[in-house]
Amino acid sequence: MIIAFRSLDIFIGESHSLKEKRQVLRRIKDIIKSRFNVSFAEIDFQDKWQRSKLGLVTIAMDRLDADKRLDTIQKILEEDDRVSILDIEREYL
Repeated sequence: MIIAFRSLDIFIGESHSLKEKRQVLRRIKDIIKSRFNVSFAEIDFQDKWQRSKLGLVTIAMDRLDADKRLDTIQKILEEDDRVSILDIEREYL
């Protein structure tokens, strides 16, 4: 069993307020939570209206399965026109 953590530093270009940022993050969270068994949280830049750092955690039987799940989520975010990924960090326990 492995615990995989991925943090995604994102830029939300069309956001002009914290309220708009929260709406975008809420939609992203709803999509991720409905399709994947992961925990999701904003872990940094809560006071910035165009920036966010998202933390995703999942538990899987092996690293390949965990990576596959988190890679799919990352791809969904990369294809979302509302956000741009600036940096990615990976950790495993």
